[in-house]
Amino acid sequence: MNDLKSISRFIGIFGVMLIALSMILQGTDMLSVQSIQNIKLDELTTSSSAAVQNNLVDKSTNFNNKTAVGTMRVEVYNGMTLDEVANQINKSLKAEISGKGMVIAKKSIELGVDPYLATAIILHETGCGQGRCSKIARECYNFGGQKGSGCGAYRRYSSIDEGLEGMIINLYNNFYSKGLTTVESIGPRYAESGTWVSKINWYMNKIKNA
Repeated sequence: MNDLKSISRFIGIFGVMLIALSMILQGTDMLSVQSIQNIKLDELTTSSSAAVQNNLVDKSTNFNNKTAVGTMRVEVYNGMTLDEVANQINKSLKAEISGKGMVIAKKSIELGVDPYLATAIILHETGCGQGRCSKIARECYNFGGQKGSGCGAYRRYSSIDEGLEGMIINLYNNFYSKGLTTVESIGPRYAESGTWVSKINWYMNKIKNA
């Protein structure tokens, strides 16, 4: 009888131990699964954060590059930007062509013509630098004395801007394109006056130092 009780007690204790061991093993498995899930979630979160951060960096870099290009200093003449050239020319323009420095600068740079030389010829031929443009400049928008029709023996343009650009185009077609790019080389073909070269040089220095 005592033996049977001992066996029963042993079986009961062994059963409890098995149940306990089973619970422990299940708990370990659940913990492992949970740990794995946590690790995967952490990896995904880290990866997502990294992706977002990289995207922001890329956008920031692109924006900075665009900003850098947008504000890049582009020198077009004697170490000056187009705006600076136009502003410098404007200091010498009066009357009808006041404030037209950008028109002169832009077309000159476009064709490879010295903008100060073009302006000097305009001022000398029209008198616009003295406060009142000549009649041919005021009424026909002819700022270089170009021969043609529509204004007596001179060419008529439809606007001030067209007239200024026309003068520079004429300077390019008849002089610059033929290798005549200095005041001294242009003078003999442009005007009969022996003082034309010295007067243009005077205007150029005036424009430069205004």
